[in-house]
Amino acid sequence: MRWTVRLAPLFICAGVTMMPLAANAATEDDPWEGFNRVVFKFNDTLDTYALKPIAQGYQFITPQFLEDGIHNMYRNVGDVRNLANNVLQVKPHAAGVDTARLLMNTIVGVGGFFDVGTKMGLQRNDEDFGQTLGYWGLNSGPYLVLPLLGPSTVRDALGIYPDSYAEPYRYMHDVSARNTVAGMKIIDARANLLSAEKLITGDKYIFIRNAYLQSREFKVKDGQVVDDF
Repeated sequence: MRWTVRLAPLFICAGVTMMPLAANAATEDDPWEGFNRVVFKFNDTLDTYALKPIAQGYQFITPQFLEDGIHNMYRNVGDVRNLANNVLQVKPHAAGVDTARLLMNTIVGVGGFFDVGTKMGLQRNDEDFGQTLGYWGLNSGPYLVLPLLGPSTVRDALGIYPDSYAEPYRYMHDVSARNTVAGMKIIDARANLLSAEKLITGDKYIFIRNAYLQSREFKVKDGQVVDDF
């Protein structure tokens, strides 16, 4: 069950829409493209026939204020991971913002249901252990699509387990409650991606791969990406 809980964050990214297998030459960033496409197809099919319909039903029956509140609560829990990794990256200002957000949203925002931190100007960070490894100079390694977990790199895959210590599921001993909370997180995250699907064009595997790699580089470098042109 603990492994299922860890599948939540990246499983959402795995299958945005269904696509046929296509023959494309491997790139420098994606030398394992043949393997990755097979896993992508598996993840995407599972998403198309299971997760996406559930997310659509959830979004249809849930009032917007409640959906937003649930999403805010999961983001509030995620700020623990952000705080831990900002400390590991020796970013005192960002860690201070994370701490202030956690306190304000948990206490004043009723467990994070209301995002009062953002309204106060405390902008949310987005950090994980994969970024921490990159911050300290570890190369990302090849692009890698993980079964159920989705888009990753060798470096980011190494960061999944350490990040699990910053999530509450590891410390929840009631199996039913743990699975319910973890399942709702998956559904909430997938529902928040429904509107983004229209942005995908061309070969969907390549689109998602390139978007992921560019996003990760941007995050690891804190937005300081040098334009080659």
